[in-house]
Amino acid sequence: MRFVMKKILMLTAFALAGLAAAQDTTTPTTPPTDTSTTTTDTSSTSTTTTSTTTGTNMTGTDMQDMNMMNPATMSATDNFTRAQEFAVQADVAYPVPFYDRTLWKAAVDSAYYAANMDAGNRDYQAYLAQLYTKTQWWINAYNAWNRLGTLSDQEKQWASLSAAKLAYIALQRGDKQMARMYVEKGMSWADSASLQAIMKRL
Repeated sequence: MRFVMKKILMLTAFALAGLAAAQDTTTPTTPPTDTSTTTTDTSSTSTTTTSTTTGTNMTGTDMQDMNMMNPATMSATDNFTRAQEFAVQADVAYPVPFYDRTLWKAAVDSAYYAANMDAGNRDYQAYLAQLYTKTQWWINAYNAWNRLGTLSDQEKQWASLSAAKLAYIALQRGDKQMARMYVEKGMSWADSASLQAIMKRL
């Protein structure tokens, strides 16, 4: 009987030892410090996301506030300033500039009002032409550069680009006469490989 009891006690001891070992194994292998680091990283990501969201909301709020202001009721100077502000925001917001993007449209529209309110201000006219070129509104860009007359070297490059784009479009629809006119005008501003390539097809 004593032998049996001894055996039971030994088995119990082994079982308890096994349980203790099992408890040690199930203890988290990642130290508490690492766990808190992970939590911190996650919260940092959340914070970043929140910041981004907040930034987007702010942009939306700014857009709402600015849309409430009618460009027609503002001065040429204010419209010009707004056009530049919208253009900076648009550069950040969109990978490719097009007039139909909200911020680019706001920039172009404000610049248009500024240029029309103060037609004698060359800076306003040139900036509008730049925005037309940047947002790929080629016919408006071409006409705006054409109206300006004497252009700087950089402006000649932009004007020539607008002419090359219009020449290509005219060529695509089979209007070689119009394409040639755009090519010749573009070359009078600044020659380019694009204009040369189109000329060879005329």
